[in-house]
Amino acid sequence: MQTLQAIITGAIQGLSEFLPISSSAHIVFSNTLYSLITGSTISNVAKAEEIFFDIIVHLATLIAVVIYFFNDLKLILKDSFSAFKEKKQNENSKIFCYIMLTALITSIMGLVLQRPVEKLIVNPKIICILLSITGIVLLISEKMYKGNKKIDVKTAVLMAIAQGLAICPGFSRSGFTIATALSQGIDRVNSAKFSFLMSIPIIALASLLYPIFEIDISEIVTFNHKAIILGFLTSFIVGYLCIKYFMQLLKKITLKSFGYYCLLASVLMFSLFQFYYHV
Repeated sequence: MQTLQAIITGAIQGLSEFLPISSSAHIVFSNTLYSLITGSTISNVAKAEEIFFDIIVHLATLIAVVIYFFNDLKLILKDSFSAFKEKKQNENSKIFCYIMLTALITSIMGLVLQRPVEKLIVNPKIICILLSITGIVLLISEKMYKGNKKIDVKTAVLMAIAQGLAICPGFSRSGFTIATALSQGIDRVNSAKFSFLMSIPIIALASLLYPIFEIDISEIVTFNHKAIILGFLTSFIVGYLCIKYFMQLLKKITLKSFGYYCLLASVLMFSLFQFYYHV
């Protein structure tokens, strides 16, 4: 892992993790461009250092979410504790239960889908096709949006399923979950807010468990630690700023712009892989 590549990847992770445009697809795209420009070998087999770096930049965006929504999280936990003591539910205790429910459903889906997805996503051109589906989902969700409802059990379950499907590279986690909430009548800002909150336990869980099963801890000492640290800091800073301005942006625009972007990006990426990426 080279330092410049780590910084670029960290920035793309921070930006595309929260925008509904698929961080995994854009990281594959940027790594391919970087390899072509520098003349390095393009490989579709992730090395231990790359897997570890991916976990680190996801942790960076996780921290960005926690810090941005810290007051909301503190209130949710406080009200949930009060509800438990008083044996009487309130709005924030419901949100806490919904977040835990989505984590459970997504975890089960992740365990079931992980191996099939790893076998399926051998050709990066498939990622382009999945990214185009993300674009279509975003466009359709805007047409389906009606009303101004609150998150309920049904919406939480559907969003959890959407988050589980996003284990496939090219399917945007934030895009699928926000689009699902919109289709159920939740406004864009609250859809995005719950989407980000429900990502916290699942990213934390994956970041803790994945290294245990996939990485030989003894290999970590051989990694480029400078590159990893810079990638982490870049991902955190960009991620925090992205959340801040994306939440503001959703008050003014629809998801259609991101939908059209995904469609355009998928075509450009497919063309690049068609001519230069041999698998």
